Amino acid sequence: MSDTPQYPRTVAAGKRTITLRLLERADADALLAFARALPAHDLLFLMRDIRNPKVIAAWIDQVERGLIRSLVAHDGNRMVGCTALARDELSWSPHVADIRMLISTEMRGTGFGRVLAQECLAMAMADGVSKLTVRITPDQGAALKVFEDLGFLPEALLRDHVRDASGELHDIAIMALDLDRQGGMKSAYGMG
Repeated sequence: MSDTPQYPRTVAAGKRTITLRLLERADADALLAFARALPAHDLLFLMRDIRNPKVIAAWIDQVERGLIRSLVAHDGNRMVGCTALARDELSWSPHVADIRMLISTEMRGTGFGRVLAQECLAMAMADGVSKLTVRITPDQGAALKVFEDLGFLPEALLRDHVRDASGELHDIAIMALDLDRQGGMKSAYGMG
């Protein structure tokens, strides 16, 4: 296993310095406000609507039980992003984790999405995860590019898989990264 990333710490995103730290129960209200400030379309790839306080409470409960690893990102006192690395140790796929990542509209285009995605990869490797997946709506071009650049490949397209509040159906793309295979290829080419 790799070294576990240490938090809190700061990272650069454009000209900003962002503080990353692990999600705590005290973050519930800020996380709810952050989620409610995002465009509704940005939330469609999530399994649950995190604008609901009960969903936030369940998320934090799962973090405290060690089922999800989550980071929150702050620019000063404002939450500007969050991540979740969800894994089910009791399933048939305990080696697989799902990345969930949200970024405020003001942070888009700063490279911050790539930073958060790399943080998720580092946590996954430290946890011994073999495969990562990410769910994205196909129209999220910048997010698709970030994950493609990190080596994720398309695995599935779920047509008309989610219905938004107005009743419109949307597709979900699933991308995956085999960390063991990628690590082996890097080693074979002397890259790590």
